[in-house]
Amino acid sequence: MQDAIHIDDLASPVYSELQRSILDYGKTLAVSLDAGEILREAEAAVALDDFGSMDFVQRLELLCDEWRNNASLNNLGKTSLRNKLSLYARNRLLIQDLLNRHPEIHQVEIRAPIIVAGLPRSGTTHLLNLMAADKRLRSLPLWESYEPVPTPAERALAGGTEPRYKRCQDAWDMMQQTLPHMAAMHPMNPEHIHEELELMGPDFASYNFEWLCQCPRWRDHYYASNQAPHYEYMKTVLKILTWQDGDASGANTRWVLKCPQHLEQLPVLRKVFPDATLAITHRDPVSVIQSAVTMLAYGQRMSHATVDVDAILHYWVDRVQHLLRACVRDRHLFNNVQSIDVLFHEFMADDVVMVEKIYAIAGLDMTPAAESQLRSFMAANARGKHGRMVYELERNFGVAPSDLRKRFNFYFDAFPVQVED
Repeated sequence: MQDAIHIDDLASPVYSELQRSILDYGKTLAVSLDAGEILREAEAAVALDDFGSMDFVQRLELLCDEWRNNASLNNLGKTSLRNKLSLYARNRLLIQDLLNRHPEIHQVEIRAPIIVAGLPRSGTTHLLNLMAADKRLRSLPLWESYEPVPTPAERALAGGTEPRYKRCQDAWDMMQQTLPHMAAMHPMNPEHIHEELELMGPDFASYNFEWLCQCPRWRDHYYASNQAPHYEYMKTVLKILTWQDGDASGANTRWVLKCPQHLEQLPVLRKVFPDATLAITHRDPVSVIQSAVTMLAYGQRMSHATVDVDAILHYWVDRVQHLLRACVRDRHLFNNVQSIDVLFHEFMADDVVMVEKIYAIAGLDMTPAAESQLRSFMAANARGKHGRMVYELERNFGVAPSDLRKRFNFYFDAFPVQVED
């Protein structure tokens, strides 16, 4: 295990020579966050023009307007966000084109998925990636989540490398150079198993945009909107991926998925995936928050003119409260026959035993082969392999953990979560 990593310059970043050169380059960029321009460029890029239902345009325009008028974002930040919107627009065209040519995809079934929900930084990523090591289950690697449908004109690169994989690897290589501590907080290598909410991106939906940039107008729109259509869109993309694998009915595919957003969308999740097995992770919210806001503040050194640690903390304390209050309110919608609460301290004590408990509810045996695959994954991905982050909430954000924890008494009253010192 590598040495402990302390980040002492969150609020006032000290830049490396490479970071400064990239920031200087960013000052030369001209960035246009115009919805119409983004859509026209997407059409030209893939030689398609059918986006399907155009109701998404209003959502795209909202994001463009909010980010265009965000004085804190620098040109690099705006360029990164624009690139994300452009990718989603291209993906939407490719998805719609494939559905137009193969309407039978709509008949594919997504059968009895195993879905992980829980706060970000509460063990959801480890639990998902652990179960994804079981070769009986289908999961969503990062590279495929970013570009679920290949561009028809593209061919494999030398050595048979998938171009979508190469683009994802190149982006991760660049991130490791510009933000070297990110690997210790949240690796984003192409094989990393990602959240299915990425598949809502082409519908310009989900709370994922809040992770890209604090955007209160988008958050309020999200709160006020029925998310069921966007979950259905995501489910359609899962059908596409199943069909692309060669499973025309979905009978031979069982997905393992995860997303923290599900905590505040349990009624929708129940409606769209009625036969799912749900595993909800629970961890001390203070540990979650200090981990999340440290990662976000660190990332903003390259995308924002200044890093406002107070604003980051305020925004995400509020969001975590919203997620947990919704979970406490709606947890009863999934009964014990179909769901399990995964306490972080119990999961960390024995990963495989917890997975076996989830499998028992899902009607899946923990075979010797499956256990071997899980243990091989853990051996290759030991905690701290990229370094061990030390999170210091009071030092970096000016808030005592004990004071912040009081805001979550309602959650500790509802679930036997262990306080972490």
